[in-house]
Amino acid sequence: MWLTDPDSFVSLAREPEDGTPGDSHCFVFIDGQLLSIVESGVPRPVTSDEFRWVDAEIVAKIYLGTWRNVHCYAIEARGNPVAPYVLGDLNSWLGRVESSMFYLAGRAKQMVDWNKDHLFCGRCGTPTDDHPTDRAKQCSKCGLINYPRLSPSIIVLVRRGDEALLARNSRWRHGMFSTIAGFVEPGESIEQTVHREVLEEVGLMVQNLRYLGSQPWPFPNSLMLGFHADYHSGEIACNDEEIAEARWFRYDNLPNRPGSTAISGWLIDKFVDEQKRLAS
Repeated sequence: MWLTDPDSFVSLAREPEDGTPGDSHCFVFIDGQLLSIVESGVPRPVTSDEFRWVDAEIVAKIYLGTWRNVHCYAIEARGNPVAPYVLGDLNSWLGRVESSMFYLAGRAKQMVDWNKDHLFCGRCGTPTDDHPTDRAKQCSKCGLINYPRLSPSIIVLVRRGDEALLARNSRWRHGMFSTIAGFVEPGESIEQTVHREVLEEVGLMVQNLRYLGSQPWPFPNSLMLGFHADYHSGEIACNDEEIAEARWFRYDNLPNRPGSTAISGWLIDKFVDEQKRLAS
């Protein structure tokens, strides 16, 4: 649904044995910030050749595979880069680069964070080794294997005729509305999560769930499964800890909302397009 261009996928090829090619994409993270070069307002990762000129020391280097026939690496580093290199939050790339590049940068960040968090075995404390065949960390003492963590979550647009339910999170800036989202609990199906999250956050019952697509969301390691659902019953009652306000909005009178790069924006756009076709 989100990565439909065949050459936008990452191929898990073998790492080159003769070193890192100079044109490789290097997604470098320093203190959690992504190193980039900005050209005409658009950020991009540094190449391997460019990284040689950065005042930074490599802490960890992870081969990601090839993207459009270019080798890619996730790198944790320490240092103090200067212009033209800039450090910024990964979120600053959202909507400024093509979707497949954003997802690749998100993958790199998740790999860097996972590597840093699994240097030692969580069971016995022994330093871990890279697994010989899998993308995993393995304990040589007790044999525990840790794979990169993914946290499944749902995101749903609740519909009522030509209206959509949009909510504003209590942590967001004033005026930004989006769809309902939440993490899957142990022992819970995806569908059960949709029903529970909508009920917990806004007090509504829903029906007729329709799965529309998914999106990797590296904040920090989510896989978001997107739905539309129809309103069934109830009155809006916001969970004050998470939701500042929630309201029904007609499709042609929507508030400030996420762009279509984010799955929430895409779910809303899908609803708007359907209503415009019905109205025409």
